[in-house]
Amino acid sequence: MTLKQWYNVVKPREDLREGKPLDASEFAVHLDQIRNERAPEYYQHPERFFERTYLTKGLESLSAEVIRRLSGIRVETSAVFNMATQFGGGKTHALALLYHLARGGQEAASWIGVNNILERAGVNAVPEAATAVFVGTEFDSIRGRGGKDGEPLRKTLWGEIAWQLGGLESFEIVEEHDKRSIVPGNDVIREFLPKDRPCLILMDEVMNYVSRFREDGMVTQFYDFLQNLSEEARGQDRVVLVVSIPASELEMTSEDFSDYKRFEKLLDRVGKAVVMSAEDETSEIIRRRLFEWTGVPDDAEATIVAHADWIVDHRSQVDFPVDRAKEAFRASYPFHPTVLSVFERKWRSLPHFQQTRGILRLLALWVSKAYRDGYKGSHSDLLITFGSAPLDDPNFRAAIFEQLGESRLETAVTTDICGKPDAHSIMLDYEAADSIKEARLHRKVATTIFFESNGGQERTEATLSEIRLAAFEPEMDIGNIETVLETLGESCYYLEVGRNRYRFTQRVQLNKMLADRLSVIQDPKIEELVRADIRNVFLKGEIEKVFFPEKSGDIPDRAALILVIPPPDLLLTDEKRTSEFIESFTREYGTSARTFKSALIWIVPDSSDKLNEEARKLLAWKDIDDEKEELHLDDTQKRRLGENLKKSSRDLKETVWRTYKHIRFLGKDNQIQHIDLGRINSSAANSMVSLILTRLRQDGVIEDSISPNFLVRKWPPAFKEWSAKSVRDVFFASPQFPRLLDAESIKDTIVRGVSDKIIAYGGKSRDGGYEPFYYGEDVLVNEIELSDDMFIITGEEAEKQIEPPELTTLDSSPLKGHVEPGNETRFTVKGFDQHNHEIALEDVEWVAAGGTIDVTGVFLAGQDEGRFVVTAKIGEIESSAAIISKSPPPPPTQPEGATKLSWSGEVPSQKWMNFYTKVLSRFASGKGLKLVLSVEAAPEGGVSDQKIEEVRIALRELGLDDDVSTE
Repeated sequence: MTLKQWYNVVKPREDLREGKPLDASEFAVHLDQIRNERAPEYYQHPERFFERTYLTKGLESLSAEVIRRLSGIRVETSAVFNMATQFGGGKTHALALLYHLARGGQEAASWIGVNNILERAGVNAVPEAATAVFVGTEFDSIRGRGGKDGEPLRKTLWGEIAWQLGGLESFEIVEEHDKRSIVPGNDVIREFLPKDRPCLILMDEVMNYVSRFREDGMVTQFYDFLQNLSEEARGQDRVVLVVSIPASELEMTSEDFSDYKRFEKLLDRVGKAVVMSAEDETSEIIRRRLFEWTGVPDDAEATIVAHADWIVDHRSQVDFPVDRAKEAFRASYPFHPTVLSVFERKWRSLPHFQQTRGILRLLALWVSKAYRDGYKGSHSDLLITFGSAPLDDPNFRAAIFEQLGESRLETAVTTDICGKPDAHSIMLDYEAADSIKEARLHRKVATTIFFESNGGQERTEATLSEIRLAAFEPEMDIGNIETVLETLGESCYYLEVGRNRYRFTQRVQLNKMLADRLSVIQDPKIEELVRADIRNVFLKGEIEKVFFPEKSGDIPDRAALILVIPPPDLLLTDEKRTSEFIESFTREYGTSARTFKSALIWIVPDSSDKLNEEARKLLAWKDIDDEKEELHLDDTQKRRLGENLKKSSRDLKETVWRTYKHIRFLGKDNQIQHIDLGRINSSAANSMVSLILTRLRQDGVIEDSISPNFLVRKWPPAFKEWSAKSVRDVFFASPQFPRLLDAESIKDTIVRGVSDKIIAYGGKSRDGGYEPFYYGEDVLVNEIELSDDMFIITGEEAEKQIEPPELTTLDSSPLKGHVEPGNETRFTVKGFDQHNHEIALEDVEWVAAGGTIDVTGVFLAGQDEGRFVVTAKIGEIESSAAIISKSPPPPPTQPEGATKLSWSGEVPSQKWMNFYTKVLSRFASGKGLKLVLSVEAAPEGGVSDQKIEEVRIALRELGLDDDVSTE
């Protein structure tokens, strides 16, 4: 029967399937957030909360006893509870459950698991109770709570609890006590406690409050109030007080520890100590919290049986209870039993270990990564084993070392297990036989040793039996495990082997030396090293670079691609400052506007913290290396020091790669655009510059060369010819054009265009022609000059230049003339060739009726009036015009006229020509006509920079001022 992989049998929670970042706080309920309705949905809504909560025996027992007491049953109940479980052991989760029960009342019976609580409590319904919540991390006795919108200000624990239990009426009972910070006596407490319903008071993070307000004398008052409240609760039938005092003793001062013991003694005397998590129920808690769990699926049974059968077959080689192997694998599925048991067997006694929250945090990261890797084909594990622990994930390693209380094994993990591409386990698996490679057995065994040889036990080691048990798979040759252990022992730097016992270790001396030196490394040295490494990373590359500009003038303004590397403290995380810096430097060059804005490509760092950290570490290693003789390092330490120096140097280089990952440049919309290179490292390309250019090529931002046809397509409509220099410049001045990797490549484009008759190249001659002129011929690249004196023209225009002009049309002017009999008027004629270019005329023959006309076109009207024809002829080509000879009418009586006529208004575009012929032509022949023009163009979509430049050029060609304004 084919065994199914665990990720095809059970489904993790949606957020784990999607690989969302997880934090230990995700598994920590914040009681005040629930009270204020600010908690995540699955904590805020009781139905969801109970769906994800596994009712352990301890949690069910506590809930039942609290409900009995709130129901008025005093037999076998306590009024005061001290949540005396380990730090991270589920205290606040239990408080949240009690809060939801008390607030839900009878409605709680419909929630999952509540019927079991009621049955154990021996009552029919959960009594709805008044509740008060005090969280020491949230309450501040200096600032207090309330004091706005008619709500009274509360600065003491008793004032806050009275307010939550009964509002203003209850608070007024202790208002004076609150103002004067005097602890109320039992009679006052009795008066503000509710009389008409049960009462549940929950206190969490007591030590935090005690530590913060010790200097203000609040500790004694807190203690006295807690004692009075406890005694009063014991005397009441339906009042319950539940207090949680965290036991993270490592974070306590001597005064904290003294107060902690004092409060613990008080609560143990007046109440009942409660331990929440039970060892044999941990797996069920984990499965309920991490998976969409409804029990062990049927499809898992074959896998469970196969693993149990292997245990039976190899009973002499593993230390495991054979008779209950199936039950053990079923109770832990989809985890291998050793994955969960190692935390109970070896990690639980660690000072920093968080029993429930810590395991959940680690396994959430673990399950999320293993699930996604499984579906990507990275593994085909039947169970979640040590081999799938994502030690290559820095976040997971950080969580692991947080539980261990130290991170000294980071180098051991990344060097020997995983975390780097060349980690020994990874490389050994890659080089191993297929049966070992497919099982990732080197990594699985090395990870097993890591988990089994760490923790709080006295002997930090993994035995051969433990490794076999954790690393086996059904049908596996057990000899492969011994083979892998041998190769690991021969290859790993930090694996200590002795008599079938293994452990990963790290020599403390070097790490201690490193830590001492890290604190004394000066910031200027760090900055100097960081900048030097940045230069080294970007040094190799085929374009000009500008490092760490301090003013816009530091960046040249020329038609060439420039990579700008800003200082490492110009961070993308400071978006406003970075954007303003890049925007200003891109558009300005000193006190002037920058012409070649598109020439600049920016590469911006993500954050400088990691750079500084890695540089500090490298400098510290170098300091140790300088003093290695004075420090009397042995050969092994010297070897490790050399390895660490190389590693640290590589890490700094890699950090530069990972940090400088944001490309900025001027986009086609004239706005700064952003490309994120993602997670990159030095193996991604030969150089950082090469990686950047490759990405810019892929996105069409830069081109190695452009085709001559591209120039024709982008030809400015106003240009008959286009200067070679302007052609080159436009690729670095206008964001509408791609940047050229090499500005000189435009020469090759011109050479190809000339050869293929797509464009012509030449210089302007004095007669308006072109000299030299290249078209349809081979020209050398070094003969192309990118200057204002050399031009390209389109192939169409070039054809007109090289075909001999031939007169095709004549154009007489005026087409219709007027003259009085006996007077003269002049006609002119122009000739045009086949390309519609004007050409000089010779031997024009003039013929006229109604008068005479000389060779210069001067017509002398006869005495007859009428309409006559004047014809200009050259050969067979002619052009005619009309001449009307008419005597003027007698002058009318002239009315007294004006000396000046003015008009202003808006003329629609379709009437511009009519406006000239009907209005302006009346005054054009005489003097005194002045035309002042105001042009405003606001097309839909705006006016591009290219079109603005074209207008300026056209104005200059007309001899007009090219000063245009834009908005």
